[in-house]
Amino acid sequence: MSHRRNFLKQALAAGVGAAHTLYAPATLAGERASAGRGHGIGSAIRRDDTILRSDSLGDGYHMTWTAADRQAVAVNDGTGWADPRVAFYNTRLWTVEGPAPGASFGDMRGYPELDRAARPEGAPSYYGFGLLSVRGRLYQFLSTLDDAKDRPRHWTGAKLIHSEDGGRTWRNQDGSLPVVWEDWGEQNRDRFVFFGEPDGCFSLLSVLQMGQDYSANRDGHVYVYSPNGNRDGLMNQLVMARVRVEHILDRRAYEFFGGHLAGGGARWVKDIADRAPVHVFPEGWVNHTNLFPGDLVLESWLPSVVYNAALDLYMMASAGIGCAPDGTEFGKPSYLGLWVSSAPWGPWRQVYEETAWMPGGDAAARAYGPQIAPKWVAPDGMSFWLVWADLNGIREFAKDEDRLAAALEKADGPRARAGIEANFLRRYMPGFSFNAQRVDLILT
Repeated sequence: MSHRRNFLKQALAAGVGAAHTLYAPATLAGERASAGRGHGIGSAIRRDDTILRSDSLGDGYHMTWTAADRQAVAVNDGTGWADPRVAFYNTRLWTVEGPAPGASFGDMRGYPELDRAARPEGAPSYYGFGLLSVRGRLYQFLSTLDDAKDRPRHWTGAKLIHSEDGGRTWRNQDGSLPVVWEDWGEQNRDRFVFFGEPDGCFSLLSVLQMGQDYSANRDGHVYVYSPNGNRDGLMNQLVMARVRVEHILDRRAYEFFGGHLAGGGARWVKDIADRAPVHVFPEGWVNHTNLFPGDLVLESWLPSVVYNAALDLYMMASAGIGCAPDGTEFGKPSYLGLWVSSAPWGPWRQVYEETAWMPGGDAAARAYGPQIAPKWVAPDGMSFWLVWADLNGIREFAKDEDRLAAALEKADGPRARAGIEANFLRRYMPGFSFNAQRVDLILT
C-alpha cells in the first residue's frame, strides 16, 4: 500500500535569528587548509520563515539519496505517513520525492514488517538509523538494545540488512531471506555487524552521504559514525569506521579511526580497542535516567554527515538532549551544532551553536535528531534543509502513560492499537513528525 502526503507549509511568526546564536570559534590548532571554498564558511542561519511540517508520526528520519533519484527515509516509533494508520512500527522505510516545499512521501513496498504490536511481549526491538544507497543497493543498520531491568537500557548492537533491487526485497547480512528479527538468544557477532562492542560503541550508527547513490565518493570507502558509548563522557565522543563498499557486509573488513596524522590524514586500525575519538561534543547533554521506567538512554550526539560537492566540504549536524535537574530527558531545549571539515574524519570546525534549540522561537520546543537531507542541498552549496522531530509534550505524556496502556488493553487488533497509540502521541506531541527548515551558510 502506498500513501502520498504533501508538506503543509507553515510560515511561523518568529523573526529569523530570534531563536539561535551564531558561533564562529577559533580554528582548531593544526587544522590544515581546505582545498575548497567551504573553508570560508563562518556561520549559519536557521531560516524560521521556511519551517515545514508534515503529517507523519515518528522520529529518526535518517535519509539517503537513491539511484532512482528519490530519498529513502527511516521512521522509528510511529506510523509514518500511513492513512489509515494500519500499524505502529519500530522502524519503517518511506520514500521522499521532490524538493522540500511540496515534497511527497510514499511507503517503500517490500520493506520487512516490524509492527510493534506483532512482536512478543519483551522481545528485542530494532530501530533504523544508518542508511545508504550505493551502487544501486540499499543498506540499513538496525540498532538494538540490551535487556537491562535495573537501569536504563543501553544500545548494544547493530544488525545490517540490505536490498539489491531498490527496496523491493530485503536480506539479512549473510544474504539469506526473509529478514528475521533475532530473539535475545540469537543475537551475536555472527548475525550482527556490531554486537557487544566495548562500552556499546558502534551500536548506534549513521552513515556519511555523498551525492546520489554515493556517486561523489572517490576512494571506494563507506564511512560510519557512532557515539563511543551509552553514557555522558562516552556518548559525546564521536568514533568512526570505514569499509570498502564491496565488503560492507563483512565485519572483518572494517577499520577504525585511530587518530589524526600530522599532515591531516587519518590513522586506521583493525582492532576496535585501538579506536580514538574523531571529535568530542560538549558534555552535559545525555540523560542518565528516564521519564519511562525501563526505557533507554536516547541517541544524543548521533550526527548527520553530508558531503557538500559544490563547496567541497563535509557538513555535520548533531544535537545533545536537554536534561532536567534529575537527569531525565527533555527537561529543557536541546543543544544544536553544525560543523564543517575538508575530510570525513575532520578535524571538525564548528560554525554554529545553539544551546537552546527552539525552532520557530518556541521555548517549549524539544527538537532533537537533526538530519541534513542529502538531496536537499542547494546547487551552489550555500544552503541545505535540516529535518528533525520535536518531543514537546513528552513529559506530560509520561504522566498519563497509564491511560494509554489501559486503552491499548481494550483494543481489538493491531490496527485498532495503532490508531489508539497514534492518537495519543499526536494529542500530546504534535511535533513528533517530519519537520524541516532551510539553513543558510554564511561566508566569513
